[in-house]
Amino acid sequence: MLLGLKTWYEKLVLGNPKTVLALVALLTIAAAAGLPRFKLDASADSLTLETDDSLDFFREISERYNSGDFLVVTYRYNQGDLFSDDSLATLRRLQDELSMVEGVAGVQSILNVPLLYSPKLSITDVADGIRTLSSPGVDRDLAKKEFLESPIYKDLILSPDGETTAMMLNLQLDQKGLDLVRERDALRRQRNEQGLSAEESRRLEAVSAEYLQHRTAQEEAARERVKEVRGILSQYDDSAELFLGGLTMITSDMIAFIQSDLAVFGAGILAFIVVTLLLIFRQPRWVLLPLTTCVATAVMMLGLLSWLDWRLTVISANFVALLLIITLAITIHLAVRYREYFAEHPEWNRFQLASATVSFMAKPCLYTGLTTMVAFISLVVSGIRPVIDFGWMMTMGVVLALVLSFLIIPASLMLLKKRDAGQGEDNSHAFTQVFSRFAENHKWVVLGVAALAAGVSAVGITQLKVENRFIDYFDDSTEIYQGMLVIDQRLGGTINLDVVLDKPQETAVAFEGEEDPFGGDFGDDSGGEEADPFAAEDPFAADDPFASGGGAGQSVDPYWFTVAGLNQIEQLHDFLESQPEIGKVQSLATLYKVAKDLNNGGLNDFELAVARQSLPQEINQVLVNPYWSADDQQVRITMRVKETDPNLRRDELIQRIYHYVENDMGIASDNVRQTGMLVLYNNMLQSLFKSQILTLGAVFAGILLMFLVLFRSLWLAVIALVPNMLAACVVLGGMGLANIPLDMMTITIAAITVGIGVDHAIHYLYRFREEFAKDGNYVATMHRSHATIGRAMFYTAITIIAGFSILALSKFVPSIYFGLLTALAMTAALLGSLTLLPLLLVLIKPLPKPKVVAQPGKPAMNREVVTS
Repeated sequence: MLLGLKTWYEKLVLGNPKTVLALVALLTIAAAAGLPRFKLDASADSLTLETDDSLDFFREISERYNSGDFLVVTYRYNQGDLFSDDSLATLRRLQDELSMVEGVAGVQSILNVPLLYSPKLSITDVADGIRTLSSPGVDRDLAKKEFLESPIYKDLILSPDGETTAMMLNLQLDQKGLDLVRERDALRRQRNEQGLSAEESRRLEAVSAEYLQHRTAQEEAARERVKEVRGILSQYDDSAELFLGGLTMITSDMIAFIQSDLAVFGAGILAFIVVTLLLIFRQPRWVLLPLTTCVATAVMMLGLLSWLDWRLTVISANFVALLLIITLAITIHLAVRYREYFAEHPEWNRFQLASATVSFMAKPCLYTGLTTMVAFISLVVSGIRPVIDFGWMMTMGVVLALVLSFLIIPASLMLLKKRDAGQGEDNSHAFTQVFSRFAENHKWVVLGVAALAAGVSAVGITQLKVENRFIDYFDDSTEIYQGMLVIDQRLGGTINLDVVLDKPQETAVAFEGEEDPFGGDFGDDSGGEEADPFAAEDPFAADDPFASGGGAGQSVDPYWFTVAGLNQIEQLHDFLESQPEIGKVQSLATLYKVAKDLNNGGLNDFELAVARQSLPQEINQVLVNPYWSADDQQVRITMRVKETDPNLRRDELIQRIYHYVENDMGIASDNVRQTGMLVLYNNMLQSLFKSQILTLGAVFAGILLMFLVLFRSLWLAVIALVPNMLAACVVLGGMGLANIPLDMMTITIAAITVGIGVDHAIHYLYRFREEFAKDGNYVATMHRSHATIGRAMFYTAITIIAGFSILALSKFVPSIYFGLLTALAMTAALLGSLTLLPLLLVLIKPLPKPKVVAQPGKPAMNREVVTS
């Protein structure tokens, strides 16, 4: 079969090189035509698990409480007091301009939020109307004091020093997007659990395409909105210090990061490839051929992604750099082997040289490609959509790199004249043999260092963590970092967390007929049995103060708007405020505290009901509607968590809140749930440990199986795997010791390290077996292998290490960690393959002894030694 494939390849590729190259050129041009369709994606989906049930609940709560996305603008006046006439006039102009931006539903600031303590009002006064800082005659000193001390505004709208304020730009809720994504996710869950009918499958395909198209349009509009807002803010740079924050801004800037990374990494890698190839081969053809192969692979793959409408994310922004590096490694192996044959057999013609090179390199390159694909395919178990897509992209890319390398390089060599002018003498084998001599003469040092590295790595791995601060993902020179820092430290925290409480089941008595859930006792401790003034025969029944906002005849049990319900909310509210990681907390308890203060004492249920019905719309929008759903008999407590808190442990905080609610407050677990971006992000982080174990397990199992098929020896398979397992452990242990947490980028390092690093072991063992067949001497075979394949390993490793190091130029910190840590891991893998791997072969001697076979017509000294 292999002979048949070889014949087929020689006939089609080596026999028709011009046709092959023309076909590759046409495919590359066709792929390039799709590049204008290429899209980037930095949506919030990249921070969540695809199968996370909490994601649907998050969307449900966002829709129920109309809590759409928002932008935050921090304002610090440069020329004096924030509450001066000039400052407030500037702020007013800025607010007016921002409110005109398309997609902004409203702007909240110190200028238009209701004032209840400037001066202090009574409940009756509140019902009569509210005032704002913009109202005539308002005492600004009292207003400032209210912003600093009021339960409503403290740590929310004005910094403790009174010099920085925040404007919140509430964006229009994307109802269509919510409907589409929830329908899509529901169909996906049904597909995974029960299966879909043909009609449902077609609907899933249609709604997925419609949602993707809608999201693309929304993201483009959001980027334009951020650009417009920034343009407005830039006009006020002379008057104030301004920062823009919010998820939409972060998403917009991350798109810019991806574009920058693609440009920087692509240009940097290409420049590095040219320099590297010139230094290694010192011949134009050995620069142009690998470079052409790399560019064709990248263009063809990007074009394919464009036609398939697959988007690059911050994670897969490394895709181009990785693909170029992997392609270059394959071409270097082909080039080195071709040049070896040319040096050994200068009389061979072009066909013989190309055929021999392909014949020898096909099998090891195929297996190295397969092991690399196993590493990337293993990423699909992560559950994180951008990581899954990255795994599939790289798998497809490796296949394409293999195919194009074995088409472009050999076909081109068939058209180029044989020449060695300017090749010069390659003395790199002298360097690589330093490692083989060291392994021979210092075997106990090699084994001791390996054992020490394994022990230290094991300790480091036990210290691995997934907790990290989102703010640390960004360089401190970026506006994302600076804006988050201001909001986090001066204005009550950044990332949101909600606690949602459902009404206890035992109190679930709705208004039916003439029953009133309050039993005629409206907070009166006397326990009397007075007639219920709100019974059906009450002449005021049409204006029942306990009715929901829907009007008469639509009454529901207002449990949470009673003294008992509000006391529970207030207890939890106060507990949350006492937690050091939590900044601003808002809930119905905020209104309750203010109402009690304005009423100069406690409130009973009747007074609460009357007050609720008489609150002006401005108060309801700020203090009621965001925290209470009367129809669903549900309340939520919203809070902002301080990302800059060095002691922030998201999962521990979430569990602490659940423990308090269920054990200290006695609320059933079925009636409480947490949501928000903090929960979604935490779920993703907590999955990383499991994903890392599954990923590495899948990689090791797949590669071990391939080694068994390739070498047909368990010992060889284990020996080949040991140095790469050690390299993966070194990088993971180093992360633990250096306190670098696992995140959505670094989770891929160990699998990639094994997948790419094991290529060295395959090439080395494949060559070692060939050299061993010559004389059966393990030590001599080791030195010869280092002098031959060792050079190609050294070239490719240095290329990979330097290529990954270029990622340090990114402004996205996980990309920097990814590049530098992968470079470290590949260094460890190279050292292991050049020292520990050959030493284990020499010590264990896993190969069968070669047999001496006499060939007719040759003297004994010329007999060949072959392995059985």
